[in-house]
Amino acid sequence: MNTNVTRRQFLAAAALTVGGLAVPGCSTPRSAAHRSARVIGANDDVRVAVIGFNGRGMDHINGFTKLKGVRLVALCDCDRNVLDKGATELAAKGIHVEKFTDVRKLLERGDIDAISTATPNHWHALIAVWACQHGKDVYVEKPVSHNAWEGRQIVKAARKYDRIVQTGTQSRSNPGLREAVEWVQAGNLGRIKLARGLCYKPRQSIGKVAAPTPIPPHVDYDLWCGPSPMNPLMRQKLHYDWHWQFITGNGDLGNQGIHQMDIARWALGEHTLSPAVFSVGGRFGYVDDGNTPNSQFVYHGFKRAPLIFEVRGLPKAREFQTPALWGKNMDVLQGASIGVIVECEGGYLSIPSYDSAVAYDRSGHEVKRWKGAADHYANFIAAVRSRRPHDLNAEIEEGHLSSGLCHTANVSYQLGEKLSPGAVWERLQGNPAASESFGRLNEHLGANGIDLTRTPIVMGAALEMDTQTERFTGSSRRANSMLTREYRRGFEVPSRV
Repeated sequence: MNTNVTRRQFLAAAALTVGGLAVPGCSTPRSAAHRSARVIGANDDVRVAVIGFNGRGMDHINGFTKLKGVRLVALCDCDRNVLDKGATELAAKGIHVEKFTDVRKLLERGDIDAISTATPNHWHALIAVWACQHGKDVYVEKPVSHNAWEGRQIVKAARKYDRIVQTGTQSRSNPGLREAVEWVQAGNLGRIKLARGLCYKPRQSIGKVAAPTPIPPHVDYDLWCGPSPMNPLMRQKLHYDWHWQFITGNGDLGNQGIHQMDIARWALGEHTLSPAVFSVGGRFGYVDDGNTPNSQFVYHGFKRAPLIFEVRGLPKAREFQTPALWGKNMDVLQGASIGVIVECEGGYLSIPSYDSAVAYDRSGHEVKRWKGAADHYANFIAAVRSRRPHDLNAEIEEGHLSSGLCHTANVSYQLGEKLSPGAVWERLQGNPAASESFGRLNEHLGANGIDLTRTPIVMGAALEMDTQTERFTGSSRRANSMLTREYRRGFEVPSRV
Protein backbone atom coordinates (compact mmCIF):
# COMPACT_ATOMS: atom_id res chain seq x y z
CA MET A 1 0.00 0.00 0.00
CA ASN A 2 1.16 3.49 -0.78
CA THR A 3 1.93 5.02 2.62
CA ASN A 4 0.86 8.44 1.30
CA VAL A 5 -2.74 7.21 1.07
CA THR A 6 -4.70 7.94 4.23
CA ARG A 7 -6.88 5.34 5.94
CA ARG A 8 -10.00 7.35 5.01
CA GLN A 9 -8.99 7.43 1.33
CA PHE A 10 -8.26 3.70 1.33
CA LEU A 11 -11.60 2.81 2.89
CA ALA A 12 -13.45 5.06 0.46
CA ALA A 13 -11.71 3.43 -2.49
CA ALA A 14 -12.43 -0.03 -1.12
CA ALA A 15 -16.10 0.83 -0.69
CA LEU A 16 -16.28 1.88 -4.32
CA THR A 17 -14.71 -1.38 -5.46
CA VAL A 18 -16.93 -3.59 -3.31
CA GLY A 19 -20.02 -1.65 -4.30
CA GLY A 20 -19.35 -2.16 -8.00
CA LEU A 21 -19.45 1.54 -8.72
CA ALA A 22 -16.90 1.70 -11.48
CA VAL A 23 -18.37 2.62 -14.85
CA PRO A 24 -18.19 -0.50 -17.07
CA GLY A 25 -15.45 -0.06 -19.64
CA CYS A 26 -14.45 3.34 -18.21
CA SER A 27 -11.72 4.15 -15.73
CA THR A 28 -13.34 7.10 -13.94
CA PRO A 29 -15.21 5.95 -10.80
CA ARG A 30 -18.69 7.34 -10.46
CA SER A 31 -17.96 9.16 -7.22
CA ALA A 32 -15.24 11.13 -8.98
CA ALA A 33 -17.23 11.84 -12.10
CA HIS A 34 -19.16 14.81 -10.84
CA ARG A 35 -16.07 16.39 -9.29
CA SER A 36 -14.28 16.19 -12.64
CA ALA A 37 -16.70 18.65 -14.24
CA ARG A 38 -15.12 22.02 -14.96
CA VAL A 39 -16.71 25.27 -13.85
CA ILE A 40 -17.10 27.22 -17.09
CA GLY A 41 -16.44 30.92 -16.77
CA ALA A 42 -18.17 33.62 -18.79
CA ASN A 43 -15.13 33.96 -21.07
CA ASP A 44 -14.33 30.26 -21.34
CA ASP A 45 -15.09 28.22 -24.42
CA VAL A 46 -17.41 25.26 -24.01
CA ARG A 47 -15.40 22.29 -25.31
CA VAL A 48 -17.62 19.88 -27.23
CA ALA A 49 -17.12 16.40 -28.71
CA VAL A 50 -19.48 14.85 -31.29
CA ILE A 51 -20.06 11.09 -31.20
CA GLY A 52 -21.50 9.34 -34.26
CA PHE A 53 -21.77 11.53 -37.35
CA ASN A 54 -22.44 9.47 -40.44
CA GLY A 55 -25.85 11.11 -40.70
CA ARG A 56 -27.59 13.44 -38.27
CA GLY A 57 -24.32 13.99 -36.40
CA MET A 58 -23.02 16.14 -39.26
CA ASP A 59 -25.70 18.67 -38.35
CA HIS A 60 -24.34 18.61 -34.78
CA ILE A 61 -20.86 19.39 -36.09
CA ASN A 62 -22.12 22.23 -38.26
CA GLY A 63 -24.35 23.56 -35.51
CA PHE A 64 -21.74 23.69 -32.76
CA THR A 65 -18.93 25.04 -34.92
CA LYS A 66 -21.09 28.06 -35.80
CA LEU A 67 -21.68 29.05 -32.17
CA LYS A 68 -19.59 31.74 -30.53
CA GLY A 69 -17.81 30.54 -27.40
CA VAL A 70 -17.99 26.87 -28.43
CA ARG A 71 -14.96 24.86 -29.49
CA LEU A 72 -15.27 21.47 -31.17
CA VAL A 73 -12.34 19.48 -29.78
CA ALA A 74 -13.01 15.82 -30.60
CA LEU A 75 -14.86 13.43 -32.90
CA CYS A 76 -15.75 9.81 -32.26
CA ASP A 77 -17.03 7.17 -34.68
CA CYS A 78 -16.38 3.43 -34.88
CA ASP A 79 -16.27 3.69 -38.68
CA ARG A 80 -12.70 4.80 -39.39
CA ASN A 81 -13.58 6.10 -42.87
CA VAL A 82 -16.31 8.33 -41.44
CA LEU A 83 -14.00 9.50 -38.65
CA ASP A 84 -11.09 10.36 -40.93
CA LYS A 85 -13.30 12.11 -43.48
CA GLY A 86 -14.95 14.26 -40.79
CA ALA A 87 -11.63 15.27 -39.22
CA THR A 88 -10.10 16.07 -42.61
CA GLU A 89 -13.01 18.29 -43.62
CA LEU A 90 -12.77 20.18 -40.33
CA ALA A 91 -9.00 20.59 -40.67
CA ALA A 92 -9.56 22.21 -44.06
CA LYS A 93 -11.62 24.83 -42.21
CA GLY A 94 -8.90 25.36 -39.61
CA ILE A 95 -10.60 23.23 -36.92
CA HIS A 96 -8.33 20.52 -35.54
CA VAL A 97 -9.90 17.77 -33.44
CA GLU A 98 -8.76 14.62 -31.70
CA LYS A 99 -10.12 11.39 -33.15
CA PHE A 100 -11.55 8.45 -31.21
CA THR A 101 -13.09 5.18 -32.35
CA ASP A 102 -13.95 4.10 -28.78
CA VAL A 103 -16.33 6.38 -26.90
CA ARG A 104 -15.00 5.10 -23.58
CA LYS A 105 -11.59 6.59 -24.31
CA LEU A 106 -13.16 9.91 -25.26
CA LEU A 107 -15.19 10.10 -22.05
CA GLU A 108 -12.06 9.64 -19.94
CA ARG A 109 -10.72 12.95 -21.21
CA GLY A 110 -10.89 15.81 -18.73
CA ASP A 111 -10.63 18.50 -21.42
CA ILE A 112 -14.14 17.91 -22.79
CA ASP A 113 -17.08 19.73 -21.20
CA ALA A 114 -20.00 18.39 -23.23
CA ILE A 115 -20.74 15.68 -25.74
CA SER A 116 -23.40 15.42 -28.40
CA THR A 117 -24.35 12.05 -29.79
CA ALA A 118 -26.19 10.93 -32.92
CA THR A 119 -25.24 7.26 -32.91
CA PRO A 120 -27.79 4.54 -33.73
CA ASN A 121 -30.61 4.36 -31.17
CA HIS A 122 -29.28 1.36 -29.27
CA TRP A 123 -26.26 3.41 -28.09
CA HIS A 124 -28.04 6.62 -27.03
CA ALA A 125 -28.81 5.82 -23.40
CA LEU A 126 -25.50 4.17 -22.53
CA ILE A 127 -23.46 7.03 -23.93
CA ALA A 128 -25.67 9.58 -22.15
CA VAL A 129 -25.40 7.82 -18.77
CA TRP A 130 -21.66 7.27 -19.08
CA ALA A 131 -21.17 10.91 -20.04
CA CYS A 132 -23.14 12.11 -17.01
CA GLN A 133 -21.05 9.88 -14.77
CA HIS A 134 -17.91 11.44 -16.24
CA GLY A 135 -19.11 14.96 -15.53
CA LYS A 136 -20.06 15.84 -19.12
CA ASP A 137 -23.18 17.66 -20.24
CA VAL A 138 -25.08 15.89 -22.99
CA TYR A 139 -27.00 16.63 -26.16
CA VAL A 140 -28.58 13.30 -27.14
CA GLU A 141 -30.48 12.71 -30.36
CA LYS A 142 -34.02 11.44 -30.53
CA PRO A 143 -35.20 8.94 -29.51
CA VAL A 144 -33.10 9.33 -26.40
CA SER A 145 -33.37 5.59 -25.74
CA HIS A 146 -33.90 2.25 -27.41
CA ASN A 147 -36.48 1.24 -24.77
CA ALA A 148 -38.51 2.98 -22.09
CA TRP A 149 -36.44 1.85 -19.08
CA GLU A 150 -33.26 3.29 -20.59
CA GLY A 151 -34.83 6.72 -20.91
CA ARG A 152 -35.67 6.88 -17.22
CA GLN A 153 -32.07 5.86 -16.40
CA ILE A 154 -30.76 8.89 -18.30
CA VAL A 155 -33.10 11.13 -16.32
CA LYS A 156 -31.82 9.62 -13.07
CA ALA A 157 -28.20 10.11 -14.14
CA ALA A 158 -28.82 13.73 -15.12
CA ARG A 159 -30.37 14.43 -11.73
CA LYS A 160 -27.73 12.58 -9.70
CA TYR A 161 -24.74 14.21 -11.37
CA ASP A 162 -26.32 17.64 -11.91
CA ARG A 163 -25.85 17.44 -15.65
CA ILE A 164 -27.45 19.51 -18.40
CA VAL A 165 -29.03 17.00 -20.81
CA GLN A 166 -30.83 18.21 -23.94
CA THR A 167 -33.00 16.09 -26.23
CA GLY A 168 -32.67 16.54 -30.00
CA THR A 169 -36.32 17.41 -30.59
CA GLN A 170 -35.51 20.83 -32.00
CA SER A 171 -39.12 21.91 -32.53
CA ARG A 172 -39.24 22.70 -28.82
CA SER A 173 -36.95 25.69 -29.44
CA ASN A 174 -38.87 27.16 -32.36
CA PRO A 175 -41.01 30.20 -31.43
CA GLY A 176 -43.49 29.41 -34.19
CA LEU A 177 -44.48 26.18 -32.44
CA ARG A 178 -44.05 27.43 -28.89
CA GLU A 179 -46.53 30.24 -29.50
CA ALA A 180 -48.98 28.01 -31.36
CA VAL A 181 -48.97 25.38 -28.59
CA GLU A 182 -49.52 28.03 -25.92
CA TRP A 183 -52.37 29.51 -27.98
CA VAL A 184 -54.25 26.23 -28.43
CA GLN A 185 -53.65 25.20 -24.81
CA ALA A 186 -55.20 28.53 -23.71
CA GLY A 187 -58.50 27.34 -25.16
CA ASN A 188 -58.68 29.59 -28.20
CA LEU A 189 -60.24 26.74 -30.21
CA GLY A 190 -62.11 25.28 -27.26
CA ARG A 191 -61.35 22.01 -25.52
CA ILE A 192 -58.78 19.73 -27.16
CA LYS A 193 -60.49 16.52 -28.28
CA LEU A 194 -57.60 14.69 -29.93
CA ALA A 195 -53.97 15.13 -30.92
CA ARG A 196 -52.91 13.23 -34.03
CA GLY A 197 -49.29 12.78 -35.06
CA LEU A 198 -48.48 11.95 -38.68
CA CYS A 199 -45.44 10.32 -40.21
CA TYR A 200 -46.32 9.86 -43.86
CA LYS A 201 -42.74 9.50 -45.07
CA PRO A 202 -41.58 7.45 -48.08
CA ARG A 203 -39.84 4.20 -47.13
CA GLN A 204 -38.86 1.72 -49.79
CA SER A 205 -37.60 -1.84 -49.38
CA ILE A 206 -34.15 -2.32 -47.82
CA GLY A 207 -33.71 -5.55 -49.79
CA LYS A 208 -33.36 -9.11 -48.59
CA VAL A 209 -30.11 -11.03 -48.19
CA ALA A 210 -29.66 -14.80 -48.32
CA ALA A 211 -26.45 -14.79 -46.27
CA PRO A 212 -24.72 -12.44 -43.81
CA THR A 213 -23.24 -9.27 -45.28
CA PRO A 214 -19.48 -8.91 -44.63
CA ILE A 215 -18.54 -6.16 -42.19
CA PRO A 216 -16.33 -3.50 -43.81
CA PRO A 217 -12.74 -3.68 -42.48
CA HIS A 218 -12.81 -0.02 -41.51
CA VAL A 219 -15.70 -0.61 -39.03
CA ASP A 220 -15.16 -1.85 -35.46
CA TYR A 221 -18.28 -4.01 -35.40
CA ASP A 222 -17.89 -4.87 -31.71
CA LEU A 223 -18.18 -1.17 -30.88
CA TRP A 224 -20.91 -0.62 -33.46
CA CYS A 225 -23.08 -3.29 -31.81
CA GLY A 226 -22.32 -2.07 -28.28
CA PRO A 227 -25.32 -2.90 -26.06
CA SER A 228 -27.06 -4.99 -28.74
CA PRO A 229 -26.20 -8.62 -29.61
CA MET A 230 -23.23 -8.99 -31.92
CA ASN A 231 -25.12 -11.00 -34.55
CA PRO A 232 -24.14 -11.48 -38.20
CA LEU A 233 -25.30 -8.55 -40.33
CA MET A 234 -28.50 -9.71 -42.03
CA ARG A 235 -29.21 -6.73 -44.28
CA GLN A 236 -27.45 -5.15 -47.22
CA LYS A 237 -26.36 -1.92 -45.51
CA LEU A 238 -24.81 -1.54 -42.07
CA HIS A 239 -25.60 2.15 -41.81
CA TYR A 240 -29.04 3.75 -41.56
CA ASP A 241 -31.13 0.64 -42.30
CA TRP A 242 -30.63 -0.42 -38.67
CA HIS A 243 -33.73 1.76 -38.10
CA TRP A 244 -35.93 -0.96 -39.57
CA GLN A 245 -34.84 -3.83 -37.30
CA PHE A 246 -36.08 -3.85 -33.72
CA ILE A 247 -32.77 -5.13 -32.38
CA THR A 248 -31.19 -1.71 -33.00
CA GLY A 249 -33.97 0.62 -34.18
CA ASN A 250 -37.57 1.56 -33.45
CA GLY A 251 -39.08 1.90 -36.92
CA ASP A 252 -40.28 5.21 -38.26
CA LEU A 253 -42.36 5.65 -35.12
CA GLY A 254 -39.09 6.15 -33.23
CA ASN A 255 -37.16 7.72 -36.09
CA GLN A 256 -39.01 10.55 -37.82
CA GLY A 257 -42.12 9.98 -35.75
CA ILE A 258 -40.59 10.84 -32.38
CA HIS A 259 -40.55 14.51 -33.42
CA GLN A 260 -44.28 14.54 -34.08
CA MET A 261 -45.03 12.32 -31.07
CA ASP A 262 -43.29 14.91 -28.93
CA ILE A 263 -45.24 17.82 -30.42
CA ALA A 264 -48.55 15.96 -29.99
CA ARG A 265 -47.84 15.17 -26.32
CA TRP A 266 -46.65 18.76 -25.82
CA ALA A 267 -49.92 20.10 -27.25
CA LEU A 268 -51.96 17.84 -24.96
CA GLY A 269 -50.02 19.05 -21.93
CA GLU A 270 -49.36 15.49 -20.75
CA HIS A 271 -46.28 14.79 -18.64
CA THR A 272 -46.38 11.01 -18.18
CA LEU A 273 -46.41 7.93 -20.32
CA SER A 274 -49.92 7.01 -21.36
CA PRO A 275 -52.07 4.89 -19.01
CA ALA A 276 -53.29 2.79 -21.96
CA VAL A 277 -51.82 1.94 -25.37
CA PHE A 278 -52.35 -0.32 -28.34
CA SER A 279 -51.01 -0.39 -31.88
CA VAL A 280 -52.24 -1.80 -35.20
CA GLY A 281 -50.04 -2.28 -38.25
CA GLY A 282 -47.62 -4.30 -40.32
CA ARG A 283 -44.89 -4.23 -42.93
CA PHE A 284 -46.62 -4.21 -46.30
CA GLY A 285 -45.83 -3.76 -49.99
CA TYR A 286 -42.56 -5.70 -50.08
CA VAL A 287 -40.68 -8.51 -48.34
CA ASP A 288 -37.30 -7.40 -47.02
CA ASP A 289 -35.02 -7.70 -44.01
CA GLY A 290 -36.89 -5.08 -42.00
CA ASN A 291 -39.25 -6.16 -39.21
CA THR A 292 -40.59 -2.82 -38.00
CA PRO A 293 -44.00 -1.71 -39.35
CA ASN A 294 -44.13 0.65 -42.31
CA SER A 295 -47.90 1.07 -41.90
CA GLN A 296 -49.19 1.60 -38.38
CA PHE A 297 -51.45 3.54 -36.09
CA VAL A 298 -51.08 3.91 -32.34
CA TYR A 299 -53.66 4.81 -29.73
CA HIS A 300 -52.47 6.37 -26.46
CA GLY A 301 -55.37 6.64 -24.04
CA PHE A 302 -54.62 9.75 -22.03
CA LYS A 303 -57.50 10.75 -19.75
CA ARG A 304 -58.00 14.32 -21.03
CA ALA A 305 -57.82 13.42 -24.72
CA PRO A 306 -56.32 10.60 -26.76
CA LEU A 307 -53.13 10.81 -28.78
CA ILE A 308 -53.22 8.91 -32.07
CA PHE A 309 -50.13 8.40 -34.18
CA GLU A 310 -50.09 7.26 -37.81
CA VAL A 311 -47.16 5.87 -39.80
CA ARG A 312 -47.32 5.38 -43.59
CA GLY A 313 -44.25 4.47 -45.59
CA LEU A 314 -46.08 3.61 -48.81
CA PRO A 315 -47.25 6.30 -51.25
CA LYS A 316 -50.89 7.25 -51.69
CA ALA A 317 -51.49 4.63 -54.39
CA ARG A 318 -49.86 1.65 -56.04
CA GLU A 319 -49.03 3.48 -59.29
CA PHE A 320 -46.61 5.71 -57.37
CA GLN A 321 -44.49 2.83 -56.07
CA THR A 322 -41.51 3.71 -58.27
CA PRO A 323 -38.29 5.44 -57.07
CA ALA A 324 -39.04 8.53 -59.15
CA LEU A 325 -42.62 9.00 -57.93
CA TRP A 326 -42.72 7.52 -54.43
CA GLY A 327 -41.44 10.45 -52.40
CA LYS A 328 -43.54 13.05 -54.23
CA ASN A 329 -46.86 11.28 -53.73
CA MET A 330 -47.45 10.69 -50.03
CA ASP A 331 -50.83 11.10 -48.34
CA VAL A 332 -51.85 14.43 -46.81
CA LEU A 333 -54.28 14.92 -43.93
CA GLN A 334 -55.57 18.39 -43.06
CA GLY A 335 -52.55 20.06 -44.58
CA ALA A 336 -49.86 17.79 -43.15
CA SER A 337 -47.92 14.68 -44.15
CA ILE A 338 -45.22 14.83 -41.48
CA GLY A 339 -46.85 16.87 -38.76
CA VAL A 340 -49.48 17.12 -36.04
CA ILE A 341 -53.19 17.89 -36.08
CA VAL A 342 -54.76 19.08 -32.82
CA GLU A 343 -58.51 18.65 -33.08
CA CYS A 344 -60.58 20.94 -30.84
CA GLU A 345 -64.23 21.73 -30.23
CA GLY A 346 -63.97 24.95 -32.22
CA GLY A 347 -61.65 23.90 -35.05
CA TYR A 348 -58.18 22.45 -35.40
CA LEU A 349 -54.51 23.38 -35.34
CA SER A 350 -52.39 22.04 -38.21
CA ILE A 351 -48.64 21.77 -37.60
CA PRO A 352 -47.13 20.75 -40.97
CA SER A 353 -43.45 21.39 -40.17
CA TYR A 354 -40.94 21.89 -37.35
CA ASP A 355 -41.48 25.65 -37.12
CA SER A 356 -44.93 26.58 -38.44
CA ALA A 357 -48.60 26.12 -37.56
CA VAL A 358 -52.00 27.27 -38.84
CA ALA A 359 -55.26 27.39 -36.87
CA TYR A 360 -58.64 26.84 -38.58
CA ASP A 361 -62.19 27.24 -37.31
CA ARG A 362 -64.87 24.57 -37.66
CA SER A 363 -65.71 25.79 -41.16
CA GLY A 364 -62.11 25.40 -42.32
CA HIS A 365 -61.35 29.13 -42.42
CA GLU A 366 -57.91 30.22 -41.32
CA VAL A 367 -57.86 31.89 -37.91
CA LYS A 368 -54.20 32.46 -37.15
CA ARG A 369 -50.77 31.53 -38.49
CA TRP A 370 -47.34 31.14 -36.85
CA LYS A 371 -43.81 30.83 -38.24
CA GLY A 372 -40.39 31.04 -36.64
CA ALA A 373 -37.28 28.95 -35.96
CA ALA A 374 -34.48 29.17 -33.38
CA ASP A 375 -31.18 27.43 -32.65
CA HIS A 376 -31.63 24.33 -30.48
CA TYR A 377 -27.86 23.88 -30.09
CA ALA A 378 -27.55 27.45 -28.83
CA ASN A 379 -30.25 26.72 -26.25
CA PHE A 380 -28.21 23.76 -25.01
CA ILE A 381 -25.01 25.81 -24.72
CA ALA A 382 -26.85 28.60 -22.89
CA ALA A 383 -28.06 26.08 -20.30
CA VAL A 384 -24.57 24.58 -20.02
CA ARG A 385 -23.37 28.03 -19.00
CA SER A 386 -26.29 28.88 -16.70
CA ARG A 387 -26.31 25.40 -15.05
CA ARG A 388 -30.12 25.59 -14.94
CA PRO A 389 -31.84 22.54 -16.48
CA HIS A 390 -35.12 24.46 -16.74
CA ASP A 391 -33.42 26.75 -19.29
CA LEU A 392 -33.48 23.83 -21.71
CA ASN A 393 -36.33 23.75 -24.19
CA ALA A 394 -36.18 19.95 -24.44
CA GLU A 395 -34.85 18.75 -21.10
CA ILE A 396 -34.12 15.02 -20.90
CA GLU A 397 -37.34 14.07 -19.10
CA GLU A 398 -39.35 15.50 -22.00
CA GLY A 399 -37.27 13.38 -24.34
CA HIS A 400 -37.73 10.29 -22.22
CA LEU A 401 -41.52 10.60 -22.11
CA SER A 402 -41.99 11.19 -25.83
CA SER A 403 -39.52 8.44 -26.71
CA GLY A 404 -41.29 6.17 -24.24
CA LEU A 405 -44.60 6.66 -26.04
CA CYS A 406 -42.96 5.25 -29.17
CA HIS A 407 -41.47 2.34 -27.25
CA THR A 408 -44.65 1.29 -25.45
CA ALA A 409 -46.54 1.40 -28.74
CA ASN A 410 -43.96 -0.89 -30.31
CA VAL A 411 -44.23 -3.27 -27.34
CA SER A 412 -47.95 -3.53 -28.06
CA TYR A 413 -47.23 -4.22 -31.72
CA GLN A 414 -44.62 -6.89 -31.01
CA LEU A 415 -47.01 -8.68 -28.66
CA GLY A 416 -49.87 -8.56 -31.18
CA GLU A 417 -51.55 -11.15 -33.35
CA LYS A 418 -52.42 -11.15 -37.05
CA LEU A 419 -56.15 -10.64 -37.57
CA SER A 420 -58.59 -10.11 -40.42
CA PRO A 421 -59.95 -6.58 -40.84
CA GLY A 422 -63.31 -7.77 -39.53
CA ALA A 423 -61.71 -9.00 -36.31
CA VAL A 424 -59.86 -5.71 -35.92
CA TRP A 425 -63.10 -3.76 -36.41
CA GLU A 426 -64.66 -5.86 -33.67
CA ARG A 427 -61.77 -5.12 -31.27
CA LEU A 428 -62.14 -1.39 -31.95
CA GLN A 429 -65.86 -1.21 -31.23
CA GLY A 430 -66.64 1.64 -28.85
CA ASN A 431 -63.54 3.62 -29.87
CA PRO A 432 -64.62 5.91 -32.74
CA ALA A 433 -61.28 7.73 -33.01
CA ALA A 434 -59.31 4.48 -33.39
CA SER A 435 -61.93 3.04 -35.74
CA GLU A 436 -61.68 6.11 -37.97
CA SER A 437 -57.89 5.79 -38.10
CA PHE A 438 -58.09 2.11 -38.96
CA GLY A 439 -60.65 2.82 -41.67
CA ARG A 440 -58.34 5.31 -43.39
CA LEU A 441 -55.36 2.97 -42.99
CA ASN A 442 -57.36 0.15 -44.57
CA GLU A 443 -58.25 2.40 -47.52
CA HIS A 444 -54.62 3.51 -47.87
CA LEU A 445 -53.38 -0.07 -47.99
CA GLY A 446 -56.12 -1.00 -50.46
CA ALA A 447 -54.98 1.83 -52.76
CA ASN A 448 -51.54 0.21 -52.66
CA GLY A 449 -52.93 -3.14 -53.74
CA ILE A 450 -52.93 -4.72 -50.29
CA ASP A 451 -56.03 -6.71 -49.33
CA LEU A 452 -56.10 -7.19 -45.56
CA THR A 453 -58.49 -10.15 -45.93
CA ARG A 454 -55.60 -11.99 -47.61
CA THR A 455 -52.69 -10.31 -45.83
CA PRO A 456 -53.70 -9.97 -42.17
CA ILE A 457 -52.68 -6.98 -40.10
CA VAL A 458 -51.23 -7.10 -36.58
CA MET A 459 -53.62 -6.11 -33.80
CA GLY A 460 -51.35 -5.15 -30.93
CA ALA A 461 -51.91 -6.09 -27.32
CA ALA A 462 -54.02 -3.67 -25.27
CA LEU A 463 -51.71 -2.61 -22.45
CA GLU A 464 -52.35 -0.57 -19.31
CA MET A 465 -49.62 1.22 -17.39
CA ASP A 466 -49.01 2.57 -13.92
CA THR A 467 -47.66 5.95 -14.99
CA GLN A 468 -45.88 6.49 -11.67
CA THR A 469 -43.80 3.31 -11.82
CA GLU A 470 -43.72 3.25 -15.63
CA ARG A 471 -44.59 -0.45 -15.55
CA PHE A 472 -47.44 -2.27 -17.26
CA THR A 473 -50.14 -3.54 -14.93
CA GLY A 474 -52.18 -6.74 -14.91
CA SER A 475 -50.90 -9.90 -16.57
CA SER A 476 -48.19 -8.08 -18.51
CA ARG A 477 -45.03 -9.86 -17.37
CA ARG A 478 -43.79 -10.32 -20.91
CA ALA A 479 -44.70 -6.75 -21.79
CA ASN A 480 -42.71 -5.45 -18.82
CA SER A 481 -39.69 -7.51 -19.87
CA MET A 482 -39.82 -5.64 -23.19
CA LEU A 483 -39.50 -2.27 -21.47
CA THR A 484 -35.78 -3.07 -21.29
CA ARG A 485 -33.45 -5.54 -23.00
CA GLU A 486 -30.61 -7.98 -22.34
CA TYR A 487 -27.30 -6.16 -22.65
CA ARG A 488 -24.03 -7.46 -23.93
CA ARG A 489 -21.35 -7.75 -21.27
CA GLY A 490 -19.39 -4.54 -20.90
CA PHE A 491 -22.13 -2.49 -22.54
CA GLU A 492 -24.86 -2.64 -19.90
CA VAL A 493 -26.95 0.42 -19.17
CA PRO A 494 -26.43 0.45 -15.38
CA SER A 495 -29.39 -0.26 -13.11
CA ARG A 496 -27.73 1.97 -10.49
CA VAL A 497 -26.61 5.15 -12.20
